[in-house]
Amino acid sequence: MMTTHRFRNALLAGGTALCLGAALVGCSADDSGAAPAADSVTLTDAWGKAAEAGSMTAVFGTLSNSAGSPVTLTAVTTDVSPRAELHEMASDGSGSMSMREKEGGVEIPAGGDSVLQPGGEHVMLFDLSSPLKAGDQLSMTLTFSDGSTTDVHAQVRDFSGAQENYSESSGEATEHGGNMAEHGGDMAEHSGDMNGHTGG
Repeated sequence: MMTTHRFRNALLAGGTALCLGAALVGCSADDSGAAPAADSVTLTDAWGKAAEAGSMTAVFGTLSNSAGSPVTLTAVTTDVSPRAELHEMASDGSGSMSMREKEGGVEIPAGGDSVLQPGGEHVMLFDLSSPLKAGDQLSMTLTFSDGSTTDVHAQVRDFSGAQENYSESSGEATEHGGNMAEHGGDMAEHSGDMNGHTGG
């Protein structure tokens, strides 16, 4: 009969770490032995625009990936919003640029950064359950393509450079495209503001 020790060695022989109850610790997010994507990603210079309850707002910052392979952010959740989406700016087919939900998530390159910024990729929070006031800390959970998660925080700031007044009933492309000057047209002003802040 194979001993417990030999049986365990046989399971691990192929280089695949298996979770054997309390006997093993530090199991990865999958069976490949790779570290969870969440372990390699940090969010810095994170901030969100102050907004009233029932309205929407955006969150920006820099996602950095220390791993040797790219990782993909696929979802964001937060207690202050029942609906959080990853958005991008893209052509609407008529020669204009509009904001829309980013399919497939945000890819963060190996050893590199992905910047969430006005006029580019960012996080949108809809139907805020409570007001976000300057000085508040906004807590969010980031979920990656391998299912791993990490909790992050963003500083809420007063910022008048973008006044989003979307019509929820008008559809994603219309509600973003119709307010392009307000939501993304102040990209230079937003970016200059971000460069002047270091908190997150």
